[in-house]
Amino acid sequence: MPRTRIKICGITREQDLHAAVDAGADALGFVFYAKSPRYVTAERYAELARELPPYVNAVALFVNATVDEVRAVVAAGPVSLLQFHGDETPEACAQLAQAVQRPFTRAFRVKPDTTAADLLESETQYRAASPWFSGLLLDTYVDAYGGAGKVFDWSLIPKELAPRVVLSGGLSVHNVTGAVAQVRPFAVDISSGVEAAKGIKDARKIAAFIDAVRAGDATHLSQEHHESESS
Repeated sequence: MPRTRIKICGITREQDLHAAVDAGADALGFVFYAKSPRYVTAERYAELARELPPYVNAVALFVNATVDEVRAVVAAGPVSLLQFHGDETPEACAQLAQAVQRPFTRAFRVKPDTTAADLLESETQYRAASPWFSGLLLDTYVDAYGGAGKVFDWSLIPKELAPRVVLSGGLSVHNVTGAVAQVRPFAVDISSGVEAAKGIKDARKIAAFIDAVRAGDATHLSQEHHESESS
């Protein structure tokens, strides 16, 4: 069965890290942006990283960071992937990723007037700029950096792009089953939707969210089976 990968972002506490791992998360996100309520320092990340088991990826989220800031985080603990959420150009992302020899995703904040062509063009630009580019993370545009906690119109995501993107923005246990079945993204990313308070995760919400993603996978598989029988 096709399996959508799951990232739980904004980890700040050891118990939340363990809750996400135990529930079956594929990746954990750590926010290195001082204005975020989920901010952790490189020193704090070094402590959290000691709890990471094998084969669970650590993703480092940055907003307009310097090379030195990114280097400090990568030196503090294992980082599998960089995630850029600011105003970084393709060239800036390429420079940062090359400096620390890590792949990166780029957050694309989807506006009401964003088109499918805009998404495809952005992916092409970042892929051309750097061999370290791993894919786009699609989030909802708000007048601030970081997660918006709001949903955008998933129907504008081109079908040829969907299998390569990380879907984010306003996901919850209530809508992710439908999102996964409809969009078929490579991965989903959630932060505020599984929290008891800003920066504090809720273990039950994490487990319920992951179950809901798996339900979306199963729904898609059932739809494919039905379509194949009909044809």
